[in-house]
Amino acid sequence: MKQQTLSTKTAGELVSPSRKIAAKGLSGALKLLLLVYALLTLYPLYWLFISAFKTNQDFFNNPYGLPLVWMKENIFRAWEMGNMGRALMNSTIVTIASVVLTIVLSVLAAYVLARFQFRFKKAVMALFLAGMLIPIHSTLVPLFLMMKEIGLLNTYGALILPYTAFELPIAIFLAMAYMASIPREIEEAAMIDGNGWWGIFGRIILPLCTPIVATISILAFLRFWNDFSFALVFINSQALKTLPLSLSLFSDGFGTDYSLTMGAMAIAVIPTIVIYLILQEQIMKGMVAGSIKG
Repeated sequence: MKQQTLSTKTAGELVSPSRKIAAKGLSGALKLLLLVYALLTLYPLYWLFISAFKTNQDFFNNPYGLPLVWMKENIFRAWEMGNMGRALMNSTIVTIASVVLTIVLSVLAAYVLARFQFRFKKAVMALFLAGMLIPIHSTLVPLFLMMKEIGLLNTYGALILPYTAFELPIAIFLAMAYMASIPREIEEAAMIDGNGWWGIFGRIILPLCTPIVATISILAFLRFWNDFSFALVFINSQALKTLPLSLSLFSDGFGTDYSLTMGAMAIAVIPTIVIYLILQEQIMKGMVAGSIKG
């Protein structure tokens, strides 16, 4: 019996180091794979920024290398010729207004759908689901005619309202999935302490929903900030043009000034990078909680 126990221990000691080596090897391979993936993901961004400082000739002759001469003038010329200061302000106004409106409406709607039982609840959820299935660009002509009739063309509202409407379905379902992970006992305890529904929502639910709010914000921000088709159709005034419309000014039927185009794109992408870096931790929390617990 003692001999059998000793032999079992010996076998365990022999197997254990091999497993540790295999685990370390797997961990190293995974880290290497993630490093390669990160480099592949970041390379287009790197290529954009180095291309922003090249001449057109250097852009074609040396597309992947560093600039032979760093043309800082590209950034300043792109800023002036594209009137990017005004375009940046327009994009900021439209994007922030649309994101705030989307968050407020989606979180309120998700709270009602996730926490209350009422008649036609399934019909309302089916209606939001149908909104996710509608091709956005198929609505351009009807929306154009509608906005023309009510006088919204060439206004910020011509972009803010459609952006919010088309973002609401996915935002509501993300918020619902996250709220489903919040224990109801927290609300019951708050109600015993004398809080009403608005108090529970404002003091408990909303602070707990910070990760999913960050996730909705960055997803909405990316869509609104980069939209071209809606701005092209609904905005004709030079004073209201957004960043994507300004980028199109460097290309015409006869050619494209790639040095200025890359410079303008480098300017346009910076706010997106900054916003993502600020919210990345909350975004990861929101996506993980919504996918696992929802």
